[in-house]
Amino acid sequence: MGIKRGTTLAAVAAVVALTATACGGDDYKAADAAQPVAAASPQSNQSKSGDYGYGTPASSAAGVGAKSAAGQLAVADNEKIGSFLADSSGRTLYRFDKDTAKPPKSNCEGDCEKTWPVVAAGDATAAAGMDPSLLGEVVRGDGTKQLTIAGWPAYRFGKDAKAGDVNGQGVGGVWFAFAPDGKKASKAAPSASAAPSASAAPSASAAPAASAAPATPEAPAEGQDGRLSVAKDPKLGDHIVDGKGMTVYRFKPDTAWPMVSKCTGDCLAKWPAVAPAEKGEGIIEKNYLVLDRPDGKKQQTVNCWPVYTFSGDKKPGDTNGQGVGGTWYAVAPDGKPITVK
Repeated sequence: MGIKRGTTLAAVAAVVALTATACGGDDYKAADAAQPVAAASPQSNQSKSGDYGYGTPASSAAGVGAKSAAGQLAVADNEKIGSFLADSSGRTLYRFDKDTAKPPKSNCEGDCEKTWPVVAAGDATAAAGMDPSLLGEVVRGDGTKQLTIAGWPAYRFGKDAKAGDVNGQGVGGVWFAFAPDGKKASKAAPSASAAPSASAAPSASAAPAASAAPATPEAPAEGQDGRLSVAKDPKLGDHIVDGKGMTVYRFKPDTAWPMVSKCTGDCLAKWPAVAPAEKGEGIIEKNYLVLDRPDGKKQQTVNCWPVYTFSGDKKPGDTNGQGVGGTWYAVAPDGKPITVK
């Protein structure tokens, strides 16, 4: 069958150069912070005339090859649909409700296949933390083999222009990104961070305080570290901080795609990885993903670059980590390093 069930990254070596542009690339030569990049306007997910999203073939879609293999799969994260599967180029993988999983069968052909290119079976490797047994293949009507995930045939969407796009989600009410378990990707129920206010609701005396809590979003209370935001520094300019106001940094030896953190052991003790966090206003939306670290923990990335805080920063606004060792730099809202010292 040719499908790899390990977690090696060898399969993506050939595409690193192609995906570097989409996922950050080597931008340490840039001077100072780059200007914030506005998030791309999402394309409409509404299909026309009930045609399940393939009424207009997207033959000119950028970067979507006909029946190309998936390579090394990765788990990405989107604030609207939650965790989803992407191929080695960062392209979102989709499933079609009109198909069947038991037995696997594709019902997307002709114009449908032009808009929703088939993911070929072959050189596919399960994402970290994903059950490798979910990967399989099905023989299509034309005799070619298509990748399946939990039995469902896999596709890309012709109108996804870049890595991280999820424009196919919900199209026609029948197309959905794959969740890591092969089910439909969807945003989970409200996170635990919202629970305290909910648990306080039954207490009438606590209600006024709960309603007043959101009044100061620019100055998060201690412990509310679930959202990254943009702060301004006299020397660094606009830069990203965590929910406690602590400066966020990038590490030069890391790579953006494949997303790899080179900070482990003693390094991680000094430069704690930023846990998955909501994206605040002003931060680039493209490739705001979550990295599965080798230690089993999850780390937030900005434009595919892993981000950290510095143990040497003792209070909000400190930037003591800037330029340390010539490898640590604060992060601009577009994900690039701020190289001014």
